[in-house]
Amino acid sequence: MGSVGVQIVCVALGVLGLIGAIVCCAVPRWKVSSFSGSNIVTAQRTQEGLWMNCVVQSTGQQQCKNYDSLLVLSSDLQAARAMTIISCMLCCLSLLVLFCGADFTTCIENEDAKPKISLVAGVGLLLAGLLIIIPVSWSAHIVVRNFNDPLVNASQKMELGACIFVGWGAGVLLLLGGGLLCCFSRPKSGSGGTAKYYSNSASAPNKNYV
Repeated sequence: MGSVGVQIVCVALGVLGLIGAIVCCAVPRWKVSSFSGSNIVTAQRTQEGLWMNCVVQSTGQQQCKNYDSLLVLSSDLQAARAMTIISCMLCCLSLLVLFCGADFTTCIENEDAKPKISLVAGVGLLLAGLLIIIPVSWSAHIVVRNFNDPLVNASQKMELGACIFVGWGAGVLLLLGGGLLCCFSRPKSGSGGTAKYYSNSASAPNKNYV
């Protein structure tokens, strides 16, 4: 089993990744309005997230509105909602499992079962990292594609928001924590018994020669 320090680092990476995933899910900063080309109106800017879109005035006032219906949302936004929520839930569950199977806790007394439990937690963190990287990368691809599309009006073009970068960072932290756990939590091989070796002189029967 890996050292306690590695497990503590993995817990810290998982907690930071969970915080980033929650921020990415809750804050409406996936897309922000662009001021490129002839679109130089800076009196207000638009921000879009998973659950609402907001209009921020130059005076600092902000007005947000929830999306009217789930069915009118784009496919990438619907998938981002589902995968982000599942990522947060899976990350929480993996951290709880990790606490149970870590060497610095006494929740489980069986030392042979702890590496297997930590390995399950590592796989969970890896899946949580993938589930947060996929939606933010998908949304970033759509934003960049529409920004470079000449057929899209300049006033409708958007840029990457802060949550996209937070999601990438959270995903990398979760992948790093899960990878470390998988590397240092491999179960011990062998049947667990103690092998006994005998010398040839001791194992050979005594023979009396006439």
